[in-house]
Amino acid sequence: MKNSASFLRVIKRMRHSYGLLFLALLCAVLSVSLTLLIPVLIGKAIDNIIGAGEVYFDAVAQILGVIAFALAGVSVFQWLMNWLVNLISYRAVRDLRRDIFRKLNSVPLSYIDSNPHGDLISRVINDVDAIGDGITQIFLQLFSGVVTILGTLVFMLTIDWKITLAVVVLTPLSLFVAAFIGKLSQKRYIEQQLLNGEISSYVEEYVGNQQIIKAFSSEKAAVEGFEKLNQRLFTVGFKAQFAGALANPTTRFVNAIVYAAVGILGALSAISGALSVGQISCFLTYANQYTRPFNEVTGVLTQIQTAFAASDRVFEVLDADDEPDDSNAENAPKHCRGDVKFDNISFSYTPDKPLIKNFSLDVKSGSKVAIVGPTGCGKTTLINLLMRFYEVQSGAIYLDGTDIRSLRRDELRKSFGMVLQESWLFNGTIMENLRYGAENATDDEVIAAAKRARAHSFIRRMPQGYNTVIGEEGNNLSIGQRQLLCIARAMLTNPGVLILDEATSSIDTLTEIRVQKAFAEMTRGKTSFVVAHRLSTIKESDVILVMRDGNIVEQGAHDELIEKNGFYAELYNSQFEKS
Repeated sequence: MKNSASFLRVIKRMRHSYGLLFLALLCAVLSVSLTLLIPVLIGKAIDNIIGAGEVYFDAVAQILGVIAFALAGVSVFQWLMNWLVNLISYRAVRDLRRDIFRKLNSVPLSYIDSNPHGDLISRVINDVDAIGDGITQIFLQLFSGVVTILGTLVFMLTIDWKITLAVVVLTPLSLFVAAFIGKLSQKRYIEQQLLNGEISSYVEEYVGNQQIIKAFSSEKAAVEGFEKLNQRLFTVGFKAQFAGALANPTTRFVNAIVYAAVGILGALSAISGALSVGQISCFLTYANQYTRPFNEVTGVLTQIQTAFAASDRVFEVLDADDEPDDSNAENAPKHCRGDVKFDNISFSYTPDKPLIKNFSLDVKSGSKVAIVGPTGCGKTTLINLLMRFYEVQSGAIYLDGTDIRSLRRDELRKSFGMVLQESWLFNGTIMENLRYGAENATDDEVIAAAKRARAHSFIRRMPQGYNTVIGEEGNNLSIGQRQLLCIARAMLTNPGVLILDEATSSIDTLTEIRVQKAFAEMTRGKTSFVVAHRLSTIKESDVILVMRDGNIVEQGAHDELIEKNGFYAELYNSQFEKS
């Protein structure tokens, strides 16, 4: 079964815990051995109570003392086994979470873009938790169960091999029942985990966009969409739990038949004088203990099945292809001049929808290049290719005369400073957020960058200034303030090439004019690429690339393009037309 194979891979990854597993197994052996000794002692105690006036109190008292000692030992070793198994489980969960998070940072951006983010989060949190629960249950039941089965068989054989044979013959019935029910319910558990991922994705999407939902009064539609998913999960989950829950009572019924058979055969043996009353009591206890592991395994079958399904989803991520290794590639030049050349490149996200076709452009160092055009024409795609978030499918891009594919990605990206339309900040102080791309920057350098970005004044008014803690994604700041912090962060890195993708779209006009002046000062002598919809902000660009359907249809300075009265003039004038 594919899912169980994935779970076995989880076990193989736990090599560093094999020593602890051995100790847990040893504790299980000691605990079960003492547990199996108790029925023998009870049987002897019963045989020392022959009848009225024939009770050997001294012998019974000694036996009870040994039983008390054995019970104390069982408790200690059982606790140690549980502690060790839980420690192993927590380590496995920690390592899996670490590896899957690292994996998400090493896969190509296309993998992240092609999977719902909420589903990926669910795999990191919910699925790994399910695997941890499965590890705990499997090892607890496996260790104690295997040792109990083997131990009881040995003890029963020493008492009566015929009754032992009857127990061994009848017990597999419960295994067949459990296997049948497990196969029946496995598909439902897989579907249940998939739906968990869908719901996580839905909640992540709608909780993060509550302003839009409320602005369009779409709360009812959002709730209805969630209700549909929630109802599907309820239905599938109920069927999965119902099917899994059938296993335990069914196997208990089969095991009760085994217990009854032992009682009947033992009674017949006692009548013939082959067994004493104490031995029958001991045998009945062993028969019960022999079948108990089968009951316990079926009792946690739900968690085990869920762990199998979850391990498959986790390894789907861990088995994803990384970005090609470039550790042996060249380092990008420390002092990037900023000469950029697009040489006949082509790219498409899907084979049936070509986006950029045979595109060429030569950008000299220090040039300010603006990229304009309608939505979906390929403006941001050009930036993604330049940063190697995606790779060109034909042609080449050169930085300072070197094909960027021959450079290490991390070194290449240090040559660029990037400010996106969607600002990203993390839960930490303003100072920590500004230093994100330049960890070794001094406080004075950070403050100077904030001043150039026109962010210093509002930062100074914050409760703790630069040490003010901002919430997740900077939710306690305005959109414009978040954007200014992102601009200051890019300025602090002092990159060779600056990329602005609608970087000033969320700030007021006066601040935008000041920030544009700061950009002009910062980019003096450096290459900059500006993706803009507000064409008034890019009038001073050296070159304006007008894109349409993945191709450059016009290029030149603002005045030249206006004189041509072509597509750019149409776009520019449309922003100033009166209704």
